[in-house]
This record gives sequence, C-alpha cells and structure tokens, in this order.
Amino acid sequence: MALEDAKTQVDQAFTRESLRGLSFENAFGGATSFLRRRYTKDLAGVDLAVTGIPFDQAVTHRPGTRFGPRAIREASTLQAFDAPYGWGYDPLALLDVVDYGDMAFDYANTREVPGRIEAHIGAILDAGVAPVTLGGDHSITLPILRAVAARRGPVALIQFDAHSDTWVDDDPERIDHGTFLYKAIREGVVDPAASVAVGIRTDNPDTMGVTILDAPMVHREGVEAVLARVRAVVGDRPVYVTFDIDALDPAFAPGTGTPVWGGLAGWQAAALLRGLAGVDLIGGDVVEVSPPYDTTGATAIAGAHVALELIALYGWTRR
Repeated sequence: MALEDAKTQVDQAFTRESLRGLSFENAFGGATSFLRRRYTKDLAGVDLAVTGIPFDQAVTHRPGTRFGPRAIREASTLQAFDAPYGWGYDPLALLDVVDYGDMAFDYANTREVPGRIEAHIGAILDAGVAPVTLGGDHSITLPILRAVAARRGPVALIQFDAHSDTWVDDDPERIDHGTFLYKAIREGVVDPAASVAVGIRTDNPDTMGVTILDAPMVHREGVEAVLARVRAVVGDRPVYVTFDIDALDPAFAPGTGTPVWGGLAGWQAAALLRGLAGVDLIGGDVVEVSPPYDTTGATAIAGAHVALELIALYGWTRR
C-alpha cells in the first residue's frame, strides 16, 4: 500500500483529503508542511495545530532560529511514513492534526511581536485546539504561556533546557530568550512549585522555585529516576512542555545559538519524552533550532522528532 501511495501522492500539504493518516509521498519532494499535514487556517474539527513562529531577535549570541520552523518541517518529511517508534499507537490515526502555518509579523517592529504571539496562540486555543509551536527563540514561550494561562489558569511547566531562563528582568518592554521563565513566574502564568527543568548545566543563582534536574543528575541517576521526580512535581496538573533544543548536547544538536557541552543524548531525550506518557499535556513547543550552524541538518531532525513526540504525548491520554 505504501509503495502504491508513493507513486501517486504529492503535495499532501494541499492535496490530502483527510486530516488523519500517514503520508507516503517522497520525502525529497513536494510541499514541506509538518508531517505532510494539510496547510489550513480552518480549525473546525481539528484536535491539534502545528504552527511556526520564526522570530529570533531576542537571542544572546547567535541568531538564525527564524529558519527553524522551515527546517523542522523539511526534516519531518522523513517521519511521515511511520507511527512514532515506541508509543504502541499511531497519533496521526487518532488525531486530526493540521499545519496552521507560520505567524505573520513585522520583523522590524519587535515590541509588537509578543502581543501578536499571544493573540495567535489564543485563536488556536479558542477554537478548542491544542498548539504545538515550532520556534523561533525561547522568548516566544512567554506569550504562549500567557495565552494558555488566560484560559486554563497557571500551568505546570516541564522545561528541557541547558539554561534556567530565570535571569532577572523587570523591564516589561524587554524581549529576551533568557528571561522568559522569570517573567512567566512573576506574572503568575506558571506555577513554579509544579514546574521542573531538565538538562540544566549553566549557573543561575535564582531558579524561582522551579525544581532543577540538571544534566549531571540525568547522566548519574538515569531516565527512570528523573521521570519519577518530574511526575512527583507536576502531579496531575495541566502541563505545558517547552523543549529548548540546546537541552541536547552539541554533539547531537550543534545548530543552536547558545550550545553547552555535557547535555542530553538523543536517546535520553526520547526516553524522557516517552516516559511522560499520561501527563495532561495541553500544549508544547520546540525552540532554538538554528539551521545555519548545522550543515548536516541533525538539529532540525531532532526538533522534528521532539515535535512528533509532543503530538504523541498529547494523544496518549485521548486514545
């Protein structure tokens, strides 16, 4: 069946009739929507929408994550043939998933971007649809969390990251990828007592009450011990997952703005995400994929896998 479909399927981003099901069009051809989902702004009957926010003007060091959503979509074409390994079910057969496209914004008017992101994600949520967002730098997560919390109340956050992103920033006009969580906690959109950061390996004197499970702990104590701690912290609260690709060691994801050695291996990230099955996921993002610093495409491939794992995680409790 797959071979026969491969002979006829092309540009499934526009031609597919059903929102469900795998796609077998050639990975190297056609329009590169995420997982060959249909590009649409129509959210009627949709369960989950993948959307891109190609904004990278809040980075500390190397820019380039504006190209992240496009690269992640391209990398995802190789994953469209099969259900994600290790889950035991196919989320694309269960869920109506679309590619909602990228958010439009004026690149030269950076101060209006957070408000536009909040409205963009808010429109998805108001349609009763869960968002999975492709970044973009990590500053985009703050307005996303504002939109989620406005509708669901303060959320539990599971953050995969090399950095805590709780550096002090009391200027409401500043946009900085290293302060998104500081502001989210100060604004009350994230409950730090129910939040955990995994993979941290940079010093920050104030983590705002977030439980830190740093990279050395993951390496030393193992995936199962980390998962037990994560579950104990978040409990049965609605959870948002934000995955900064620099949580991975630069050996696995060199294409990012602020790489730090000693990070997670790809297999650890996969096991941790799959081990979260059963949490009440209400949305997620993968950010800081910067293709210009990775000629192999490995970082975008990792980002595409993370996004698919988030979809599988969302679908797990809705089977």
